[in-house]
Amino acid sequence: MLTNRRTAAALGTVVLAGALLGASPAQADTGAGTPSAAPSAKAAPKGDGAEALCKRLPKVEARINAALTRLNGDVTVPGSIARLEKRVAEAKAAGHTEVHTYLNDRLTARKNMPATLQKRQTDLKGVSAWCAARGTK
Repeated sequence: MLTNRRTAAALGTVVLAGALLGASPAQADTGAGTPSAAPSAKAAPKGDGAEALCKRLPKVEARINAALTRLNGDVTVPGSIARLEKRVAEAKAAGHTEVHTYLNDRLTARKNMPATLQKRQTDLKGVSAWCAARGTK
C-alpha cells in the first residue's frame, strides 16, 4: 500500500509539472511579437486630485488626530511612544540585546512621527482653507 501511495504521489507530481510546463509557452506568446502593456497600467492623472482631496479632508484630519492621540498616549495605550519606551527598558533589563536593538530602532522611528503628523496637520489647514474658498469642501 505504501508503494501505491508513493507511485500516486510521483505520478501526480509529474502530471502537475507537465501541466505547468505546457501552459507556460501559451501564456507567454502574445502572437504580436511585441510586449503588450500591463493590464493594470492606467492612464496618467488628468489633474492634481484636488476635488478628491477636499472630499476626503475630514477623514484625513480625523486619522491624523487619532494617530497623534495614540502616539502621545500613556503606557496603557497600544502604539504609544511611552508603551514602546517601557518595552525597550524591559528588554534591556532582561538582557535581550537583539530585541532591545530592534525595539529601540522602532522607538526612534516612532518618536519622529509626531513631528511629521503635526506638519501634515498644518498643511491640511491650508488645504482646508483652499477648499472652503472654492466651495469644494
